[in-house]
Amino acid sequence: MKKVRVGIIGMGIGRPNARGILRDPRGRVTALCDLAEDRMKDFAGKLSEPPKMYTDYKKMFRDPEVDAVFVGTPNQSHVPIALDAVRAGKHVLVTKPLADTAAAARTLVEEAEKSGLVNMMSLSHRFDEPVQYLGRRARAGEFGELYYARAHSVRRSGIPDWNLGFIKKGGGAFRDMGVHVLDATWWIMGMPRPTGVLAVGGAKFGPRGEGFAHFRRVPKEHYEQYGADDYAAAMIRFEGGAGIQVESHWASHQPQRFQIELLGTDAGARLRPLTIYRTENGVAQDVSVAMPAQPERRWDHIAHHFIECILDNTECAAPLRHGLVVQEMLEAVLESAETGSEVRLGER
Repeated sequence: MKKVRVGIIGMGIGRPNARGILRDPRGRVTALCDLAEDRMKDFAGKLSEPPKMYTDYKKMFRDPEVDAVFVGTPNQSHVPIALDAVRAGKHVLVTKPLADTAAAARTLVEEAEKSGLVNMMSLSHRFDEPVQYLGRRARAGEFGELYYARAHSVRRSGIPDWNLGFIKKGGGAFRDMGVHVLDATWWIMGMPRPTGVLAVGGAKFGPRGEGFAHFRRVPKEHYEQYGADDYAAAMIRFEGGAGIQVESHWASHQPQRFQIELLGTDAGARLRPLTIYRTENGVAQDVSVAMPAQPERRWDHIAHHFIECILDNTECAAPLRHGLVVQEMLEAVLESAETGSEVRLGER
């Protein structure tokens, strides 16, 4: 049986992606790459087949036993690493967001598409089973016209404190968390073309050393480098008049939640708990959908699809181009929040 041999870059989000690949009968993890050797050794020690280990990803790209790579580094390095991977002839799977700027994302997409290699986003919420269920119902026409949605990703005290890349320019809450809830909602709605964004946002907790993960205190020299948002909220308008109200908060005086609410002409829905709302014969119906919580399966779905795209020439359901459109929306949200003005998309 032919297998896809994958190199994993980044031992944070790289771990669940690697485990998903290993659970696929046609997937192998042949190499790991991280600046911290102890993190690689810790993960490698749990694998039945020891992978090679690199601290320089460019050396890994010269390895003939690596067919494809997963890029799971801070936002600012996604594009340089993925570009080098494509130029080395490796298929690429990139964690969200695609980049730290729309311009960088566009450069990567153009080169990846010209290469003919498989290029895909690793989107754990889009590939989660409840989101996939709502997407199937939407494409079957159950909701009628999906004209509006609310998408919220809220933490009470959850600013990442383990990597400065999260809080420096190019990082931030909306690129870290907003991307998940925005991408999933946009995908369910059929990926309409965005036309405009009006947003608010900023940093109310991080620059004061507050709101970090699990209420931990971080050194002043750490939070003094804060250069990103810790919250943003926007109304995104699409061609045809549909809209998404989206919020992302790394820290807030609110309970933690991740929620998507869909409003359609024939029915509506809520992600958590998974519920369909409709009216039949003048009677309101709230239909609870029993779906066991199996969050690990999202990684299996991502890995399986990436592998079948490579080996079976299956059309990619989450190409980097999707990540580019979401990136353009993300950057428009942050630009609008900074300027206080609406940002028009498709006119720049």
